[in-house]
Amino acid sequence: MLLDRADQAISSTELQKNARLLLDRMADGSQDRYVVIRDNRPTAVMLPTARYEALMTELEDLRIEAVARARLSSIDRLELVSHSEMLARFGDDE
Repeated sequence: MLLDRADQAISSTELQKNARLLLDRMADGSQDRYVVIRDNRPTAVMLPTARYEALMTELEDLRIEAVARARLSSIDRLELVSHSEMLARFGDDE
């Protein structure tokens, strides 16, 4: 969902005229995002840097999890080696 509240929508003209004020609101935490509307359509979403970084971190974590799940589902269970078998084969360095 792009918009939770009406105050999150701004026109591209408003962004041009009030960029400093809009950015200050995001920086001080009084605004969590803006959806820029141009030609009556959402064109861009502006987020505070910390929120963007958190979203990117979560997305990367989900990608890693998807790769791990895919790899786990393709494992041949007959070829698995237990931890104790690994220690027996390669020794315990401790």
